[in-house]
Amino acid sequence: MSLLAQYQTFGRYNRWANGLLYDAASGLPDEQYRADRGVFFKSLHGTLNHLLVTDRIWLKRFTGTGEAADRLDAILHDDLATLRLAREAEDDRIVTFVDALDEAKIAGTIKFRRVSTPEEFEEPLLPLLAHWFNHQTHHRGQAHAILTGLNGKAPELDLLFFQRLVAKASV
Repeated sequence: MSLLAQYQTFGRYNRWANGLLYDAASGLPDEQYRADRGVFFKSLHGTLNHLLVTDRIWLKRFTGTGEAADRLDAILHDDLATLRLAREAEDDRIVTFVDALDEAKIAGTIKFRRVSTPEEFEEPLLPLLAHWFNHQTHHRGQAHAILTGLNGKAPELDLLFFQRLVAKASV
């Protein structure tokens, strides 16, 4: 699998996994959804908002377009239904972005500033893409742990599981 195909798979996997998390979250009572569960962004609500915040930050860095919060703990949407709509739109943007990548783009660099400091960086795009998708997986893991703690189960989110579903669907 080429690097381009790998990142296109990651974009689609990201959208799929987020959909499963939101499906599971929608079954929770609001007090459980918002309860501090001891993770970095406290609650499932905070964690899901953080994932949207950081995806918007990275997409703005990568594309120069879109909205980006100035705080990593920003609550962009206070209700799950609106947050889900924003998440779905952002996941579509991610897929569109990775589908538009080519060899020249992934071999290039980008300049960006961190949210928390004024310093500017210029770095190769390829390791930044790896960081971005890894960051999503990291925080989805926290969301998965919250759901498991609350429900005793959470959806299957393994990349391999997604790849098998895609392979079966294309037969």
